[in-house]
Amino acid sequence: MFSKILIANRGEIAVRIIRACKEMGIATVAVYSEADREALHVSLADESYCVGAPVPKESYLKINNIIAVAVNSGAEAIHPGYGFLAENAEFAQKCAENDIVFIGPLPGTITQMGDKDTARKTMIAAGVPVIPGCELVQDVTHAKAEAERIGFPLLIKARAGGGGKGIRLVASADELEQSYNSAVQEAQTSFGDGAVYMEKYLTDVKHIEMQVLADNYGGVVCLGERDCSIQRKNQKLIEESPSPVVTDEVREKMIHMAREASLAVNYRGAGTIECLCDNDGNFYFMEMNTRIQVEHPVTEMVTGIDLVKWQIRVAAGVKLDFSQSDISLQGHAIECRICAENPYMDFRPSAGKITMLHVPNGPWVRFDSAIYNGYVVPPYYDSMIGKLIVSAKTREEAIRKMKAALCELIIEGVEHNSNLQMEILDYDDFESGIYTTGSLERLLAGKGQLTIDS
Repeated sequence: MFSKILIANRGEIAVRIIRACKEMGIATVAVYSEADREALHVSLADESYCVGAPVPKESYLKINNIIAVAVNSGAEAIHPGYGFLAENAEFAQKCAENDIVFIGPLPGTITQMGDKDTARKTMIAAGVPVIPGCELVQDVTHAKAEAERIGFPLLIKARAGGGGKGIRLVASADELEQSYNSAVQEAQTSFGDGAVYMEKYLTDVKHIEMQVLADNYGGVVCLGERDCSIQRKNQKLIEESPSPVVTDEVREKMIHMAREASLAVNYRGAGTIECLCDNDGNFYFMEMNTRIQVEHPVTEMVTGIDLVKWQIRVAAGVKLDFSQSDISLQGHAIECRICAENPYMDFRPSAGKITMLHVPNGPWVRFDSAIYNGYVVPPYYDSMIGKLIVSAKTREEAIRKMKAALCELIIEGVEHNSNLQMEILDYDDFESGIYTTGSLERLLAGKGQLTIDS
């Protein structure tokens, strides 16, 4: 097992990894930007080093700076968390070149699955169903020809990156050229890669993701599904496990698909197969995230398996000590992302000093966060400041528990979205479990509170 790990991240995920390391008896090294000198992960780690200016490209995305800290501090491994360099094959390769273990899949796997066009081809070859679409589009003329074959509405999607960047919904042929040029430009700006492909836009579908865990010895298990259909601009707000609409029969098929997909790319560590599911129980591969997910706690709550610890164990060469037959989902878990933003002012981000904080607690209530009384939320990073997670024996109990926890959560000094989360939990579509990727837009539009951009 490792004796020292560097965490190449910030915020709640850095704190989450540090806690896991402490429980495993592993020393930790934190890196931070100049804006994060007073951050919680900095004080919790055994060692902390500044790697640059506040903006990510000058600090948390500086590969050479982070590698230098790892080498000089004697860290044997690096955990990238999610975001930043977590799915950066160059970073994983640099770790290997410096005899540092990257806690994640091999660089080749990251490249293979990070290129969404290549990922689609790989899954097709493995017999995994994918959304009808096309390969990389060469230009506007090619896009128009493929669009006529695929049919509208359709999505233009960047082959690189994630987080909703480089994606455009095209409802008709009249919108295609402008949307294509816009998607290419955003993809180039965000990822340095303007390549895009197109796929059929499936409406009123569920966004279901399958959590996988694989070791270095061919062992692959799937830890069930998460329903992530409550989202805005492809950004998730609420996740739950198990999905309220996935039947046992469909779940077994999706588990088989997720394991086959993982074996097809020789996967290792924790990863997520993201799918779209229609009302008839059909599911289609969308992409694979080669890292820990923001919403991993709901899976931990219903399986009792610590995903971060197993990421570390697998990277250290430990064999999984459980098989697929050992996995069963117990009870129900829900996660609400708490973001420093005003959902009633077009989700305007909110930075500033937290003047009062009260965190809900009680049996099976968990708040993953890096904020504290007096903490200053900086304006340079993602607006998520915490994740409120609950679990109970039934979905109905879990919803009530989450409502109670949201009522108890107090964060003063910055605006946040807990009131919106409460409204979503009260929404008929959510309570019944039939909500889809379009439900939040309909909820907000029906209340007339704001306009959701396509």
